[in-house]
Amino acid sequence: MFLGEFEYKLDEKGRVPVPPKFRRELKDGVVLSASAERCIALYTLAEWKKLASSLTSGPLPRSKWRRLNRALFATAFSLNLDGQGRVALPVPLREYAGIEDEVVIAGANTYLELWNKEQWEAEKAVSQEQAWQIIESLEQHG
Repeated sequence: MFLGEFEYKLDEKGRVPVPPKFRRELKDGVVLSASAERCIALYTLAEWKKLASSLTSGPLPRSKWRRLNRALFATAFSLNLDGQGRVALPVPLREYAGIEDEVVIAGANTYLELWNKEQWEAEKAVSQEQAWQIIESLEQHG
């Protein structure tokens, strides 16, 4: 489970340190992909495989599955941490997320999110405001 919020700076080669407490879980490699909220999602290989296998069938027409798979897999990168526990952020993903210098790495349960610092502050405020409303609506339906 990935928890917490961590601030880092990109180095001159576009690398960012992964929080030390997560490095052991990520030693076999990671998959980076664009996320719907204009951030970068970082998955363990096992979690990415779970996601991939869940995207093979269901109530959608095949054309929508193909489009969804293109959107997710064509923009994903499989990488390894370097000897110092850093991951190189590919330029297309950095541009997509607006990450130029400061990066916030946020735990999101089964994966991590990498955010532009200003965008993270705005998203965090909205998420925290809405979280209690969402929890209450879940309790009402449970």
